Amino acid sequence: MNGTQTGLLAGLILGAAGAIGGFSAFLIALLVGAVGLVIGRVLDGELDISGVLGRGRDR
Repeated sequence: MNGTQTGLLAGLILGAAGAIGGFSAFLIALLVGAVGLVIGRVLDGELDISGVLGRGRDR
């Protein structure tokens, strides 16, 4: 699945959450989606969080 398809799917899910559950459900779905995006990027190796976690520093 490429970036366009992923973005379309995310938009459809967020739109459905907003239509069904209102604004608070939209915000919760957006937050969970953002967390999933960060976790996916870390697992794919596209995002390095070692500086945030305090690992990998030269001492």
